[in-house]
Amino acid sequence: MDLNYLSAISPVDGRYRPKIARLSNYFSEFSLIKYRLLIEIEYFIALCEVPLPQLEGFDSKHFEKLRTLYLEFSDKDANRIKQLESETNHDVKAVEYFIKEQFDLLGLDDYKEFIHFGLTSQDINNTAIPLSLKEAMHQEYELAITNLIHELKKLAAEWENVPMLAKTHGQAASPTRLGKEIEVFVTRLENQYKTIEKIPFAAKFGGATGNYNAHFVTFPSVDWKSFGTHFVENNLGLHHSFPTTQIEHYDFLAALFDNLKRINTILIDLNRDVWQYIAMDYFKQTIKKGEVGSSAMPHKVNPIDFENSEGNLGIANAIFEHLSSKLPISRLQRDLTDSTVLRNIGVPFAHTLIAFQSTLKGLQKLVLNQEKINQDLEDNWAVVAEAIQTILRRENYPNPYEALKELTRNHQKITKKSMHQFIDELNIADNIKKELKQITPFNYTGI
Repeated sequence: MDLNYLSAISPVDGRYRPKIARLSNYFSEFSLIKYRLLIEIEYFIALCEVPLPQLEGFDSKHFEKLRTLYLEFSDKDANRIKQLESETNHDVKAVEYFIKEQFDLLGLDDYKEFIHFGLTSQDINNTAIPLSLKEAMHQEYELAITNLIHELKKLAAEWENVPMLAKTHGQAASPTRLGKEIEVFVTRLENQYKTIEKIPFAAKFGGATGNYNAHFVTFPSVDWKSFGTHFVENNLGLHHSFPTTQIEHYDFLAALFDNLKRINTILIDLNRDVWQYIAMDYFKQTIKKGEVGSSAMPHKVNPIDFENSEGNLGIANAIFEHLSSKLPISRLQRDLTDSTVLRNIGVPFAHTLIAFQSTLKGLQKLVLNQEKINQDLEDNWAVVAEAIQTILRRENYPNPYEALKELTRNHQKITKKSMHQFIDELNIADNIKKELKQITPFNYTGI
């Protein structure tokens, strides 16, 4: 491992860096600067296309040269911008000054005052960040959640017809099927992800207090509201929030984080259930040659993947919770608390993707212990009591629930033999007794 990883304070940039390195393409300082450059350049090009009178002479052949500033953004460029920031003490102004330097180099200095024209820094941040978030969701998160759901679907199909003792309140309950219990999580995850797909990635773009004051006072004949909406929605592919204060409302962003938190909560539920099944010996776990299951006990293979996932999901949800509850709140037209908070968006995403990978790894190591599952069913014939008393209700048998209650709560182990003996003693027709005897813990699994 790179020594930089070993000296990192956060495990996201240390121990787990290889697992989530691609997220730096969206959430790192380097990437934030790159996305800001993209917004500034595309905004300038959009002004040329209005066109503003002062930009009518700008040759469109330069557009692609300008786009190379963000398409070919380099470490050298990033370092120059950070140097400018150290002088200006303003991160967005440093990007503006960097672009102006490039205009000078390209011989375009006559037009450079239209870089960042009429804008405040939040017009850049509140478009750059949702754009980076949108691309991270589509290119990284979507793949990770799809892979996880696919694995769960595969296991649900593989175990579709495996009868299993259910546990409600930790007690033996009406049997179910293992595949169906996995399918429950598939459905929950898919439903929540469908909700996420409906949430827009919203952006603010409208000047210092959201009213296009500087734009309108300088060029009152231009429909700046239409310009802003077209730029945000057509050029950037985001949803234009209007009206706003100096910053975006963050309501849709909060909705996204709440939704991501719900998905993580579902996976915590899954992790704990699978952990419990392993503890019940319903699953064994494969292990690679050379791996150690426990540092002290050679016989153990600990369910570490599900534990790792649960821990990372908990950290992610704590941060998502803060993001969703804090970001929509800003004093009057603007305070700066959102700025530092927004820089942490990548952290819960990283912990979430680490967790997804751990759960997936754990699922792929599971080996069904059919013998143990069958033994639990055989040892719990009492669970067919529900079925028998319900059929007796159908037949208008007197007090069927109470009769089964007396049988199953007399502290004697219920077996196939004792259950059939109970059925034989019932005052019912022989065909009903035959029907009741067909019910077993292995086939009383519903639809």
